Amino acid sequence: MTVLPARRSADRALPDRRRVLQAAGIAGGLLSAGATAACSSGSEGDGGSGDEGSGDGDSGGEELPTVTVPVAEVPVGSGIVVENTYAVVQPAEGEFHAFSAVCTHEGCLVQNFTPTEIVCPCHSSRFSTTDGTVISGPASTALAAAVVTESDGELTISPA
Repeated sequence: MTVLPARRSADRALPDRRRVLQAAGIAGGLLSAGATAACSSGSEGDGGSGDEGSGDGDSGGEELPTVTVPVAEVPVGSGIVVENTYAVVQPAEGEFHAFSAVCTHEGCLVQNFTPTEIVCPCHSSRFSTTDGTVISGPASTALAAAVVTESDGELTISPA
């Protein structure tokens, strides 16, 4: 005799994947906001590039920091994320650009770089390394540009 698994009735249907992810995102955002408020001391970040999303991309009115990075840390034809805040790229030797590292689609941090594209790992939005405009979505808004100045082998990145 073959025993088949019991079927769930329609009134006890499992939530779909989208609802589970939405609930997790809301809960994570609330926890993150509480932790950030509780741990905020006004000091600078740890300087890591991290690979986590950063919520909804809203800075809450806070001013973005000014950061420095050695020129040698930004590879030619690629880029880096600095302090989970800025994507700094060098599409060609000696040509530097910086943008917000927060994807304008869902607030994930961009992580992948080519000579021509900054790529968000969450949904594959692609942005231009020269001006931050959207090359392909789902993002529909460009990455916010930052100001890059070079002096004595260091790049200073500040909000535009």
